[in-house]
Amino acid sequence: MHYTGTVWRPPYEASSLLLEVTAGCTHHRCKFCTLYHDLPFRFRMSPMEDIESDLLEAQLWSTDPIAMLSARLQGLPGPGKVRRVFLVGANPFVLHFRKLKAIAEQIHRYLPSAESIGCFARVTDISLKSDEELAELRQIGYDRITIGVETGDDRALSFMNKGYSSQAIMEQTRRLDDAGISYYFFYLAGICGAGRGVEGAKKSAEVFNQTHPLMIGSSMLTIFPESELYQEIQRGNWKEESELEKLTELKTLIAHLEIVTRIATDGASNLVQVRGNLPEDKEKLVRNLEHLIHTVDEARLREYRVNLNHL
Repeated sequence: MHYTGTVWRPPYEASSLLLEVTAGCTHHRCKFCTLYHDLPFRFRMSPMEDIESDLLEAQLWSTDPIAMLSARLQGLPGPGKVRRVFLVGANPFVLHFRKLKAIAEQIHRYLPSAESIGCFARVTDISLKSDEELAELRQIGYDRITIGVETGDDRALSFMNKGYSSQAIMEQTRRLDDAGISYYFFYLAGICGAGRGVEGAKKSAEVFNQTHPLMIGSSMLTIFPESELYQEIQRGNWKEESELEKLTELKTLIAHLEIVTRIATDGASNLVQVRGNLPEDKEKLVRNLEHLIHTVDEARLREYRVNLNHL
């Protein structure tokens, strides 16, 4: 398989076939992000011959006797049919409709068992497609895409150079709803900065309540020295939230959400694991976070953050 640099995928895509169709990010300007700094370029599309080669390899893997024997010797389940493909890259959904369609056609040609295709997407990627194109993408398998919205607070979106507004989040996800394409959100606790976490959480809930994400996966902002945000801090232009503020922000977000969705804090950046379905688990989640906030020590939480070398 062809993979370039660190391969990032959401926790819930662990069982999906990871197919590289792009590498890097077309935007590459978010002040906090360092995920693709190990690449010598900003963005690159994979040649179709590489994609086809990987699909052929995946096709053979499910019937390869050596793979079956290896799995049996290790006590692992044998390679099964591919049910879902996750396209690798920061935002493969930016690709032109015709390119996405051609990729889907090759997936179904080599892996007829594949039922759906997912990927990361920026809000701006959705706007590049017409309503008719979105509907056709859904028909050929694109569904359950992951959008790193980060927040619904326009002040934070602007400062962090996200490249879109809260209004765009609502408008473009509404178009996904109309096309029948379901989606997940990534939320980033701490993105609003010291003293603004609660305000940002309330603004985010107000925006998210106008959308229909299957799940909101929350991470906690971790600032690395190579990020532009680190330089902003050194210049005195921004101050990081404390770890207790981040937990309070997450509690506030959950408390103000009024939609049917799932909350999960998977990933290394999170100090605690919070999982539940809304609205039925809301009170329990808020109560547990409230108890944690009043019993945990900031210094211990901070020690975890500063010793976190990689996401």
